[in-house]
Amino acid sequence: MQFPNSEAEARLQQDIQQTVLTGIRNYFRQCQQRVPDFVASHFSYPAALKTNRVAFGMDILRAPVNLFWAPLYALVSLVRFFVGRSSRLSGLHRLLGRFPAGFTTQVQSHISDLVLRDLLRHDQANESLSWHIAEALRELYQQQGPSNADISQFHRQAEPIIEDALAQYRVTRTASADITNTLSCTVLGAFAFQKFTPGGIGIGLMLASIISTQLASRDFFLGETLGSAYYNAFPPSPSIGVTLATIAGVLALLSAGAALSGVISDPVQAATGLHRYRLTKMLKHMEQDLLQQSSSSFRPKDQYIARIMECFDLLRAGML
Repeated sequence: MQFPNSEAEARLQQDIQQTVLTGIRNYFRQCQQRVPDFVASHFSYPAALKTNRVAFGMDILRAPVNLFWAPLYALVSLVRFFVGRSSRLSGLHRLLGRFPAGFTTQVQSHISDLVLRDLLRHDQANESLSWHIAEALRELYQQQGPSNADISQFHRQAEPIIEDALAQYRVTRTASADITNTLSCTVLGAFAFQKFTPGGIGIGLMLASIISTQLASRDFFLGETLGSAYYNAFPPSPSIGVTLATIAGVLALLSAGAALSGVISDPVQAATGLHRYRLTKMLKHMEQDLLQQSSSSFRPKDQYIARIMECFDLLRAGML
C-alpha cells in the first residue's frame, strides 16, 4: 500500500514544480508589460531631469574614477567569459566575478531602486515574485490539499540573480556615459576644430597642439605676432608632458560631465527604444535563470561597445 502513496506524492511534487514555474512566468510577464510605462516615467523628457538630478554632488568625483577603471573591468569581464567555458577553471571564474565594476554612483543606485520598486515590485504585496508563486499554488492546494512547498526558497533564489542583473545594468550606465562622451567629442571636434576627433584623446591632442603653438609663439625671438604666423605654418610638436597633462585634463573634465550626461542620453535612448530593449532583455535573462535554477546570465554588451570606440580613438590618435 506504500507504492500508490509514493506515486501520488511524486505526482504532487511534480505538479507543484510545474505550478511554481507557471507563477514565475506570470510574474515576469507582468514585469514585461510594465517596461514601456517605466521607461516613460523615468527616462523620457522631462522625467529624465528628475532621475538624473541626484548626480549633482559626489557623482562628479566618482565619474572620472569609473572612466579610467572601466577599461580594466571590461578586460576582466572578457577574460571571465572565456574562463567560464572551462569547468577546470571554475575557481578562477568565481574569483574574477568578484572584481568590482567601479564606484556605484548615486544615479546608478537610484535607478536600481526604481527598477526594484516600480518594475520588479520586489517587496510589494500582491505583486512580488513570491506572491505570484503563492497565487499559482493556491488552486493546486485547494484541489490536492496542503503541501510542504517552501515559497520563500524561490524568493531567496531570486535575490542573487536580481542583484547580479542589476549590477550588470549599472555597468551599462557607465558605458552609456562613455559612448555619449565619444559622440560629443566627435561633434565638438567637427565644429570647433574641423577635425575628426572620435573621443577625448583626440580632443586632448588637438588642444595640446594649440597650447604648444601658443607657448612657442610667445617665446619666438621675432615677437609673438611673427611667431604665431610661423608656427601656424610649421606647427611645433607638443612635449610629452603637455600632451599627457592635456589628455588627462580633458578626460577628467569629460568624465565629470558624463555624470550628468543622462539628462541628454536617457531621452534619446528612450525615444530610440534602447532603454526598453535593455530592460526587456534583462527581465528575460532573470526569468530564464530562475526557470533553469542557474546563476545570472545577463551580460549586456554596452561596455564592450564603449571600449571599442575608445580603442578607435587611440588608433586614430596614433597611440596604439
